[in-house]
Amino acid sequence: MCSRVFVFLIGVVHIYFQVLAVVQDVYIAELMVESNVTLEANTVLSALRLTPAVSDLVTVSQSELVAECLIVGDESTCNCSTGYTWSNLVCYSYNCCRETPCAQNVSQITPLCVAKVEVHINGSVTMNEDTWDNTKIPTLQTQFEKLNGFDFLNVTGPRPDTTNVVDFEVAVSVKCPTSKLQTIVANLESSLGAVLQLDTFGLVTIEAPEAAVCYRSVPVLKCSFEETTGSVGWTLSTQYQRAELNNGKVVNLESICATPPEYNSCATVTLQEVTGIWAGVYECGFTSGSVRHTAKTLLNVTLLPDTIDLRISPLTADCSTAGETITVTVNATISNTHETFVVLWEYMGVQTNANVIYDTTACEEDTNWPKTPAGDTVINNTCEAGRVGYKSRNCELTGTWQNEFDYCVNEELNKVSNEADNFLKGLGATQEVALNIFSGLKNSSTSESDSGYSIADTIASINVLNVMAQATANVTLDDAVLPDFVSAASNMLNGSWEAVNKSEVHKMSSNYLNSVEGLVKNIKISINGSNIPSTNLQLKSCSSSNCNVSVFGTDVNLNRTTGTLKAIGIKNLMSKLKNNFHDTLPTNLLISAIMENKNNSDLQITLEFPENTLNNDTEPRCVFWNTGENKWSRAGCVVKPSNGNGKGQVVCECNHLTAFSVLMAKEDMSTDILDIITYVGLGVSICSLLLFLTVESLVWSAVVKSNLSHFRHTAMVNIATFLLLADISFLASEGNPGETWCLVLTVCKHLFFLAMFSWMLCMSVMLVHQLIFVFSPLRKRVFMFFASIVGYVCPILIVGSSYMYCKYTNKPYYDKKICWLVYEKLLDGSLHAFLLPVGTVILTNLFSMVVVIATLVKSSVPDSSKVDDKETAKSIIKVVVFLTPVFGLTWIIGFAQLLLDKDSPMVPVATYSFTILNSFQGFFLFITGCLAEKKVRDEMIKLIMGKSNGKSDSTKNLTSTTYTKDK
Repeated sequence: MCSRVFVFLIGVVHIYFQVLAVVQDVYIAELMVESNVTLEANTVLSALRLTPAVSDLVTVSQSELVAECLIVGDESTCNCSTGYTWSNLVCYSYNCCRETPCAQNVSQITPLCVAKVEVHINGSVTMNEDTWDNTKIPTLQTQFEKLNGFDFLNVTGPRPDTTNVVDFEVAVSVKCPTSKLQTIVANLESSLGAVLQLDTFGLVTIEAPEAAVCYRSVPVLKCSFEETTGSVGWTLSTQYQRAELNNGKVVNLESICATPPEYNSCATVTLQEVTGIWAGVYECGFTSGSVRHTAKTLLNVTLLPDTIDLRISPLTADCSTAGETITVTVNATISNTHETFVVLWEYMGVQTNANVIYDTTACEEDTNWPKTPAGDTVINNTCEAGRVGYKSRNCELTGTWQNEFDYCVNEELNKVSNEADNFLKGLGATQEVALNIFSGLKNSSTSESDSGYSIADTIASINVLNVMAQATANVTLDDAVLPDFVSAASNMLNGSWEAVNKSEVHKMSSNYLNSVEGLVKNIKISINGSNIPSTNLQLKSCSSSNCNVSVFGTDVNLNRTTGTLKAIGIKNLMSKLKNNFHDTLPTNLLISAIMENKNNSDLQITLEFPENTLNNDTEPRCVFWNTGENKWSRAGCVVKPSNGNGKGQVVCECNHLTAFSVLMAKEDMSTDILDIITYVGLGVSICSLLLFLTVESLVWSAVVKSNLSHFRHTAMVNIATFLLLADISFLASEGNPGETWCLVLTVCKHLFFLAMFSWMLCMSVMLVHQLIFVFSPLRKRVFMFFASIVGYVCPILIVGSSYMYCKYTNKPYYDKKICWLVYEKLLDGSLHAFLLPVGTVILTNLFSMVVVIATLVKSSVPDSSKVDDKETAKSIIKVVVFLTPVFGLTWIIGFAQLLLDKDSPMVPVATYSFTILNSFQGFFLFITGCLAEKKVRDEMIKLIMGKSNGKSDSTKNLTSTTYTKDK
């Protein structure tokens, strides 16, 4: 028993056996044999045949020595043969991880040694706060040396333009488990205060066609991994880009596929009818936490040109003259490629858009269009600089030219269109790419009529929306894309689309509506992120059991549902959709309702269109857009009686979800109560202002005894005068005065209100100057000069420049319905030529009030020689303290009214407050300027008392004078 016994472990014995079905399986076995036993192949084969799993002919194809162990008593020493290393079980359980003898009792472990493989780990370290330096390399080294089969670690250096991100690479010779890598990552992130990302190469098996695949074939690529992972993804890298793959028209991703038992994760990508853009390096990745296991392979495609551009010169060949020879040159152009093609030409077998004239019926040459046979269409592939596409023109059978149609689109928009096409195919179909597409679409669209945004651009933009609507059925997008999507979709509706015929407009509008609805349906919208402001499109969502939302003033109510309601309000589309109800006129608003995660088959939706939707003596019709037939239908929709007393309010009730509207003309939204308040207030103000100006004219010489009082009363008289003119113009603009008078009155109101605020500014600035610079009083001539500039010249310049700007940019200066300036959106519209100056004056007045109050608190008592001026200043300050909040509050409420959401409960409060304070503004001015002014009040009492006692006073004075003379 004391004899030394050698135990040879013969492992990795490749045993092949064949079955009758000519299917070959490979078995790997390990045999342990003592040194004094002779290993015979027949013995091994006999033992295998007795195994239930092996019942067919077995052939030993290869055997080799994997490990050798020396066992002496209870002690053993084992070595792995060349090309083999310790298995993970031996390394992590017995701490034998290097190519050195292992003195642990491991001879019974299976597998003891494994064949070496090449595994590379590429990693990055992103420091959270500290910067990277070489002193941290030993920490990396220590952790990765714990891996079985560790070969080396190399820090490739920090990334360009940064000091807190460094890349490194690690090489090991054994497949390392993900759990071990995650432990190392956790330790390093804790010790370094950083974030680590690891990519491994060599652990995933990838299968792909070895030879080039045929054009428009269906290749399949497959990746397998031994462990179970959380997610899997594919990317395609070409010479120019790296893009993620997702499900689409070409790409079909699967994460469940047939694999051998040793693989627990699998992923395949199937490409439908591949073309040249699908040739490149494919990479699959199985991700688990911060660790990603990858494999790469190259897919070659036998290329054919995806697009052949044929250009013919001349565009038409006139063969109507006998005996004349016409030379036609045809150029074929394809994208630059390294492939070699055999080019074959056919004249009659390929459509080349070459038109040949054999008879005399033709359209004559016209500018850039050659003589063309009747019934043919000429294609001109020449576009202006910065645009791509073609132009076409049809020659009618009568030999008359139709209008030219321009299919040339903006180059940047064409790039966006190509990106959308690739997105639909599944190439780069990610949230980030979708953001870029909608951003490019927004930048390409515009609301300016003279910006070069053609009808071809509109058609191309709508097609992009349509493509993205189809693509998002396979790819989930969140609401981060909404702002650019809503802005782009809104801009498309700014134009009239008059450059094409009605049938094309109907097709474009229907495509637009279906595309917008499809995108809104597929995009995951949160409740708080769905209110995106735009001119022509508003989007709201609701997920409660009783949904009630409002879009563009129209209430949408949906009961008995557990899903999410998405309501879209669209302006300027109704007139473009085909109206199959010929005896009706469409409103300007279309409402589309979409349900997400709908569990109810029986739905009831109510739409309450705002007041004044219905004209007098007209009948409303609630309709929905039938997407299958592309026309309006009344099926399932009825008009319900209104619950309120609103004038012209229309309530529609439908039992299905789609796009709804009311076929009726839309008028100005105003209420009877607000109209009464406005008329009464303006009447009172006009009377009060006339009385104020009369009083000022009577007491002027008595109250204006110093420069300060002269400045104040001059400003007050101008404020009252311009407010009086503005109120009169406002009343005159009511009742449809006609287009010319409407424009004149709009200009008057614009000018007079601005002049009023300008003189308010002069008064507040004058007071601040007088109080701060006590010993440097403002001279009368200086004040009148600058006040005239601010109060007269500046308003004229603002009104004139805003009117000229609107005229030469083809923007509306005024609304013909209300005879006032136009508000389109933030910083867009002529109303901003009024809002911005008024807002500046209000802020200045508030600042002046603060300065005046602070100066009074800190100032000392003035000299006795200036008692009159001091009393005058005090009285003026009292008026300012009373006037400024009145004027400022009125218009601050107006600004708040513009900023409030239409659904806010504060909107009615702001509307009524603004109407009351603004209409009675002249009355408040009379109170503060006359009744609250002591000097004016005293002078008026003197005048009244003097006139009532005028005769007796004169007699007394005359008698007194005569008596004195006699004496």
